[in-house]
Amino acid sequence: MTLDRVRQAIAIAEQREAQQQRAIPPPPPDWVVQLSIGGEGHPIAVHVGGCRTAGRRTRPLSRDQAMRALAEGLEPCAICRPDTELGILG
Repeated sequence: MTLDRVRQAIAIAEQREAQQQRAIPPPPPDWVVQLSIGGEGHPIAVHVGGCRTAGRRTRPLSRDQAMRALAEGLEPCAICRPDTELGILG
């Protein structure tokens, strides 16, 4: 191989690697709030990030926000039990 062909092969390999890196989805947030259907999207329930019952209408929450939402009466998901994960005993 000539030097130009080696450089071209390296460039192609680097492009493929970059595309593969972009294809890996980011990890889910630790906590999410599920929102209602409709324009305003009112909070419905708190979920552990990645809970499949949360649906698509979610917003990420910090640990403190999730704890506050549960303390203020927002329902925890009965499947993933974010209240238990956060150490909140009901």
